[in-house]
Amino acid sequence: MKLTAWVLAVIITLAAAYYQRITGPTYPKEQTISINGKQSETKFIRSHGGDDDATVTLNIADTSVRAVIYWNHYPSKKDEIWNVSEFKHEVVEGQNGMTVKLPHQPPAGKLMYYTEITDSKGTQAFFKESPIVIRYKGDVPAWVLIPHVIFIFIAMLIANVSGLFAAFKIPRYKFYTKWTLILIFIGGLILGPIVQKYAFNEFWAGVPRGWDLTDNKLLIAFIAWLIAFLMNRKKENRSSVIVAALITLIIFTIPHSMFGSELDRETGKVIQGFIHLRL
Repeated sequence: MKLTAWVLAVIITLAAAYYQRITGPTYPKEQTISINGKQSETKFIRSHGGDDDATVTLNIADTSVRAVIYWNHYPSKKDEIWNVSEFKHEVVEGQNGMTVKLPHQPPAGKLMYYTEITDSKGTQAFFKESPIVIRYKGDVPAWVLIPHVIFIFIAMLIANVSGLFAAFKIPRYKFYTKWTLILIFIGGLILGPIVQKYAFNEFWAGVPRGWDLTDNKLLIAFIAWLIAFLMNRKKENRSSVIVAALITLIIFTIPHSMFGSELDRETGKVIQGFIHLRL
């Protein structure tokens, strides 16, 4: 039964992580483009870290093709005029392609953009009706980002193990409950704010300071496991662990950065915003 619980926990964790990745609003948007009768797969970026401009790349080697990008601030004012920049043909990672730069924005600043591509058959517009939103962030060093990701992933796994052990009435669920609480505390409430500070110049944007969904998800998960841990210190209360595991599974399948930090261009403050998924 223990082996079954572990196998199920691994499957659930991997499935949840994969779902979060493909639905996350900051992962590149994949699009199939037909140019002069040939199909090509292109990824349109929705996140950029560092102090430089963001580069949008088209996987198009045909030098007869012309492409332009229209971009604006997000959210934008009604009277703001869309900026236009032209893609350049150049070698990208050893292959011919087309690139254009989107200007650097402060941490949590956002732009929205769409492209128009002209080949021998005419002009095609991509995402004109639903522009892609790209969010800028500071450069997060690997020494804090990698441990943060590892701790959160292991916390998801052990949370599922705890819930399944409790459901299968395996006594060792108490041991994994304690470690779930510890992992979430270290990965989410210690390393998480450090990552947030590097990325958006804010240690914490959740309750009570704001409504950043990523921060609030971690807070809810921590509280759920703290309650489960306390309720199982002197006696068994398997239902509290099962509930905590279900809550964690639900909140960790919510797309990462869905209600993430956003720069208010009027005040210069980082607030909670919203990025449409646009799958």
